[in-house]
Amino acid sequence: MPDPTVPPTPPVPLDALLARADLGLRRIAGPADPAVVLHWAHTSEMADPYPYLLGGELLLSAGVHIPDGAGAGYFDAYVSRIVAAGGAALGFGVAPVHDTVPGALVEACEMHGLPLLEVPPRTTFSAVARALWQLMAQARTAELRRVTEAQQSLATAAARPNPVPSVLQQLARRLGGRAVLYGPEGTRIAAAGPDPGEAVRTALAKLAEVVRPSGEEPSPASASDTVAGLRLVAHALGNGEGFVLGTAAPQRDAGDHTIASVAAVLLSLLTGERHSGSGAGRSSALVRLLLGAAPAEVAPLLGEDRWRVVHGRPDGRVAPDPVAASALGAALGSSLVDVAGEVVRVLVPDGRTVERVQGWTLGVSAAASPRDWPAADTQAARALARARATRTPLLRHGDRPAALTDLVPPAEAAAHARALLAPIEQSPALVDTLRTWLSLHGSWDRTAVALDVHRNTVRQRVARCAALLDADLDDPDVRMELWFALRTP
Repeated sequence: MPDPTVPPTPPVPLDALLARADLGLRRIAGPADPAVVLHWAHTSEMADPYPYLLGGELLLSAGVHIPDGAGAGYFDAYVSRIVAAGGAALGFGVAPVHDTVPGALVEACEMHGLPLLEVPPRTTFSAVARALWQLMAQARTAELRRVTEAQQSLATAAARPNPVPSVLQQLARRLGGRAVLYGPEGTRIAAAGPDPGEAVRTALAKLAEVVRPSGEEPSPASASDTVAGLRLVAHALGNGEGFVLGTAAPQRDAGDHTIASVAAVLLSLLTGERHSGSGAGRSSALVRLLLGAAPAEVAPLLGEDRWRVVHGRPDGRVAPDPVAASALGAALGSSLVDVAGEVVRVLVPDGRTVERVQGWTLGVSAAASPRDWPAADTQAARALARARATRTPLLRHGDRPAALTDLVPPAEAAAHARALLAPIEQSPALVDTLRTWLSLHGSWDRTAVALDVHRNTVRQRVARCAALLDADLDDPDVRMELWFALRTP
């Protein structure tokens, strides 16, 4: 299934392919319409290519299928079948079968409005297809860059003091149109971008009613329409409160839908937060912490007594950004989210069950009160490391107490750990590698997976630890002592 957060590869204008001087293509029939676009190239010598076309192709042919003495009727039927299949253009190679493009083919393409390109003898069909793929790759890169920049600007806008208008302003600017937020009763809460006129305003408001939950039957998540040359889209925000995002903009690039979807996610979080009043509680908690209050004193402002810490890492090698982190928080039912390098940390109320999230590997701590949150953070980190090593989508920290930890006073355990690990404490990479390697029973491959490094890197780091610590890591007693030190807070 395609990734809904990534825009599809945009088509390439036919004029862009004609502009490639190295190909030497020449349009000899059909409309010179800049709106004609190509989705792919396909070579066929079938007399009836209809069954083999999907639509949007540049069909390439050297005319092998043309019988001797073919007349206007043959070419008319041939071109009409290409048009019926949705072919975008026809490229005819004048070598090696034909010296020139048949005049009857030119007339048929002109009559049916199909662009006809003459492919010179020096240009192979493979070169034409390769040039089209190159143009498509360039277009996709540009579109991905545009979408990425829009995501970053929307996330920045969401962090401003007045986030909802800021997000709408960024969305309107990125789409080149109008963005409107409607409330649960259908009233317009905020808007940004040029006023499209009464007809468009009325149509967009009616479209918002289509997606607003009514409680009687399921409503669509989005709906679209076209009015006065503008593409209207309404998105039901995912907070379930009846807020709707509406946009009115020219039909442009494939990434517009992705950009609007990102804005809808952010507005879902913002409107849900404002509607419930929980945002004010979190703001108050943050201010009190910055002014010196203890976590246990401000935790009641968050609405729960006990929480779980969840560490999440996206599958693959993509580092999480604020938008992805917010989406993970929304899936877990919490907006208390922090992006820490390649890991997203989320505070989830104990009463909410943490389930698997598609595309993420999660480590979950035991339920903890505020004073124990640092320990819960460590639990979640270890659970995530083991989950990645064992390729498990979600792993929870067990509630079994650590007997050795209970037997040694915390201060003495911490002093012993600092003394034992002093030779490697200045290298976080060595400490993390040794901890992960020991937790996975000395498995090189699983440690490499957990740390996202090569297994030879793991071997080199572990050997370096053994040398600096002057320890025999094959000795189980040594491993046990090091593991105890590494687990000491």
